[in-house]
Amino acid sequence: MGRAFEFRKARKMKRWAAMSKAFTRIGKDIVMAVKEGGPDPDANSKLRAVIQNAKSVNMPKDNIERAIKRASDKSQGDYKEVLFEGYAPHGIAILIETATDNNTRTVANIRSYFNKCNGSLGTSGSVEFMFDHTCNFTINGEGIDPEELELEMIDFGAEEVFVDEDGIHIYAPFENFGAIQKELESREVEIISSGFDRIPQVTKELNEEEAADVEKLLEKIEEDDDVQNVYHTMQE
Repeated sequence: MGRAFEFRKARKMKRWAAMSKAFTRIGKDIVMAVKEGGPDPDANSKLRAVIQNAKSVNMPKDNIERAIKRASDKSQGDYKEVLFEGYAPHGIAILIETATDNNTRTVANIRSYFNKCNGSLGTSGSVEFMFDHTCNFTINGEGIDPEELELEMIDFGAEEVFVDEDGIHIYAPFENFGAIQKELESREVEIISSGFDRIPQVTKELNEEEAADVEKLLEKIEEDDDVQNVYHTMQE
């Protein structure tokens, strides 16, 4: 198994751990998708993907429909995706994806977390190069041969295909998301969820005390409502 498999295994229990936080994140994703491509999922591939993810975390259908309706309202504020980069104690690189309607607030909050936990907020490009930006799909594996699927999906940019109890997982570079989504949909394959990850190229092992220092910072960042995802180079 490759890096994508190990990355998913390490993060599986942490991602979307708090259901209310998951709904908040998806609500923002819906707003951004609707603002970008309109409220019709059939004509908006990004919105289709977000709706699949909403269903995968058991977000009620009524909540999804209300979020789409709110996002279609011209008075609804827009969210901007902003990437933050920095270092936690002990040389651990951190990459933070946010969706914010007030960048001044978000910058101030993120900076304060780093300052309080002996980290340092970096400049654009300071750590992003340490992570591979990937896309991923989880599909219903019933009746599908994973090895055969992997050979077929290579033509659309897939780099790693593996199976666990949740289904078949496909990982590829970020820019191949559209091509893979289109191919899976053309085959009428059930996409359970899809998204993007930033997989660290190299990780660093810390002792228990050092890891606790880093976790303290990560917890503060992850609790922020503007934060969508947090990635780091600490070995888990």
